[in-house]
Amino acid sequence: MIGIFCIIAVQAAVDSLEDNIRSSFDKLGSDIIYVEKRPWSDNGRDYWKYMRRPRPSFSDYEAITQKSKLTDQASFAAFIGSKIVKFQKNFVEGAFVMGVSENYGNIFKIELESGRFLGHNDIVNASNSVVLGNEVAKSLFGQADPVGRWISIGGKKLQVIGVIAKTGKSLVNPLDFDQACIISYKTAKFFVNLRGGNFGVSINAKARKGVDLDELKDELTSILRAERRLKPVEDDNFSLNELSMLDRIFDSVFGVLKLAGLIIGGFAILVGMFSVANIMFVSVRERTHIIGIKKALGATRNVILLEFLIESIVLCIIGGIMGLMFVFGALKIASVLSDFEMNLSITNILIGLALSIVVGILAGVIPAFNAARMDPVEAIRQG
Repeated sequence: MIGIFCIIAVQAAVDSLEDNIRSSFDKLGSDIIYVEKRPWSDNGRDYWKYMRRPRPSFSDYEAITQKSKLTDQASFAAFIGSKIVKFQKNFVEGAFVMGVSENYGNIFKIELESGRFLGHNDIVNASNSVVLGNEVAKSLFGQADPVGRWISIGGKKLQVIGVIAKTGKSLVNPLDFDQACIISYKTAKFFVNLRGGNFGVSINAKARKGVDLDELKDELTSILRAERRLKPVEDDNFSLNELSMLDRIFDSVFGVLKLAGLIIGGFAILVGMFSVANIMFVSVRERTHIIGIKKALGATRNVILLEFLIESIVLCIIGGIMGLMFVFGALKIASVLSDFEMNLSITNILIGLALSIVVGILAGVIPAFNAARMDPVEAIRQG
C-alpha cells in the first residue's frame, strides 16, 4: 500500500504537471518564434552578457512584418507593468497593462467572454479602448456588463470594448490574462516612452503553414541583423526562442522526477514485498497439515503452487487498491489547496495494479514453491 502510494502519487503528480505545461505550450503556440534578449536555454552564467543586449524594438517588429516571407503574422507587445484600475468607487490593484499590435489576440488564441478584441482601427488610431481580463472585469463591475463603460487606468480614461474569457492559472505561460488590461501599443505611449524606459517587450512571429521553424529562424536572423546593422564578424545581439527548447528541458526534468519517485517507492515496495513473503511463509507453516491432506487426496504440485501464489497476489492487489485510493484522495486535496488540477489517470491505475501483481508473484513464489514440494506424509505428521 505504502509503496504503490509513493510511486503512483509521484507519477500522477508529475503527469498532471506535464499535462498542464503541455496545454500551456498549446496556448503559447508551438509554431511561434519569440524574439528576445536572452535564450531560454541559458542557465544564468551569461546573464549580464545578455542583459547588455538592446531590447527588441518596434522597428525590429516593423522590419519583420515588412520583409518576412515565411511568417503568417507577427505581433509586438509592451508590458507596461502594474497599474491601479478604477471604475467609480471600485478599483483593482496589481492589474498589468500591456500595449499590443495587431494580430496579438490571434497569435495567442485569446478567447472573449463578451465584446470584441482590439481591431485594426483601434491599433493604428490609438483609440482609447481597452480589453479587460476576466478577474479585473468581475472586480470592477461584478455581474454587470462592462462593455461600453469607461474606466480609469493611471489617470487615463479608457472605454471597455471586450472581456477575455477566464483563462485560469498556468505554470508556464507568464501572461495571466485574467489580470490583464490590453490596449493599443500607440495608446501605451501615454504611459511609457516606447523608445526607452523600463518595461518588457515581446516580439512574436508565427510561421506560415508548412514552414519549418529553422527556416523561419534563419530568415528572422538575416532581417534583424540587417535592421540592427550588425557587421558580418559581429555576433547576434538577440535570441530567437521556440517552445521545443523548453520541451527538451522539461523532458529531462520530468524524467528525473519520475526516477526519484521510482527510487523512493521502490524501497517501500521492497519492504512490503518482504512483509508479504513473511506472511506467506507463516501461512504455509500454519497450513502444513491441510497441504498434506490435499496432496494425499491427489492435489498436484501446480494446484498447491497456484493456491499460495494467488493468495499472495490477492494480498498485494488489495494493498495496491488501498494505495491507489489514498493517492486519489491526496491528489483531490492537493488540487483544492493548490488551485492546480491533479488527476489519477487510467494509465497510472493500471501501472499500480500491474506492480501489485508483480510484487505478489515475487513475494509468494518461494513460499508457494516450498508448499508444493512438501511430502504429504511428512506434512500430515508435522500438522
